[in-house]
Amino acid sequence: MLSTGLPQGTVPKLERPGPLRDRVYGALLELITTRALQPGQHLVESELAGHLGVSRQPVREALQRLSTEGWVDLRPAQGAFVHEPTEEEADQLLTVRTLLEAEAARLAAAHAGAEAVAALEELCAQGERAVAADDVDTAVATNARLHAKIMELAGNAVLAELAGQVDRRVRWYYTPVARQRGHQSWVEHRRLIAAIADGDGQAATAIMRAHTEHTRKTYHEREK
Repeated sequence: MLSTGLPQGTVPKLERPGPLRDRVYGALLELITTRALQPGQHLVESELAGHLGVSRQPVREALQRLSTEGWVDLRPAQGAFVHEPTEEEADQLLTVRTLLEAEAARLAAAHAGAEAVAALEELCAQGERAVAADDVDTAVATNARLHAKIMELAGNAVLAELAGQVDRRVRWYYTPVARQRGHQSWVEHRRLIAAIADGDGQAATAIMRAHTEHTRKTYHEREK
């Protein structure tokens, strides 16, 4: 096992064609978002390069970009480390998420038809199955897809753009509490989908606000 903490074979080798620096950036960002690379973890260029099957240069460029975006901390004479979010950072991000998603739920209730509601129900069923199987990675990914679908149904391009800017960080903060939120999170999703299906924007807003606030509270109360 590499000192980066990634088991051999976890990440496929990157194909050479295409903008390699962007592909390396995307791969590292996904590993950070899913917490395969943990907050505070030392990122060794040579080891990451070997794991991804590339030279050190695109890894170095990717780490610089990730540093600019706040995902990685570059420390003089020490190297690169996955950023460790503070409680204040998490609180600010999750508070903004609550505002965006509550409005998206209200708009989705006004716009969603039977087909859209069926799509939400299928995503919810997938999430429930993942929780039952204790498959945290699938539960987190499905949670993100369900919330993205609600944002899509809202039909507001500016709202969707803003939500897209915080989506990966929301996943980052949600992953460590996904198991703790567990079944209750999907019970809340079911209630939310029912409100959207009924076209009840007021109820959808209230349920979404409470749902995202539960996640924020759980994050702050998590075991560190």
